[in-house]
Amino acid sequence: MALYTDIVMDHFMNPRNVGSIENADGVGEVGNAKCGDIMKMYLKIKDDKIEDVKFETFGCGSAIASSSMATEMIKGKTIEEALNVTNKDVVDALGGLPAHKLHCSVLAEEAVKSAVKDYYDKNGIAYDKKKFPECENCESCRMV
Repeated sequence: MALYTDIVMDHFMNPRNVGSIENADGVGEVGNAKCGDIMKMYLKIKDDKIEDVKFETFGCGSAIASSSMATEMIKGKTIEEALNVTNKDVVDALGGLPAHKLHCSVLAEEAVKSAVKDYYDKNGIAYDKKKFPECENCESCRMV
């Protein structure tokens, strides 16, 4: 059995939405000090919808694939729909990840949330702080 699915390999070898967005409406950066992966996500939002999304990831193939898949999953969605995308959704869309790489999907979920939180903060939009954990309490920091 292969360690990575064909979908993971495709998103690693041909990542979608790579890069940055100048004057992004929301930018989120998350990282996992234990594994060294760092993800930065950029959002362009119009009328409560994610019009464009880009990412920059420093990390392993699973981190790149998770970032790529997460951007595909939230592009064109409302902010609320994007916030509802979980790491499990990312893993399922990728056809699975090895257990020791699941933290990469968690980072992707947290990068989305971090970028949305930045958008809310920049625009003075009230939000439920429980939806946006502080880094030292985030799931990815506890998984590895």
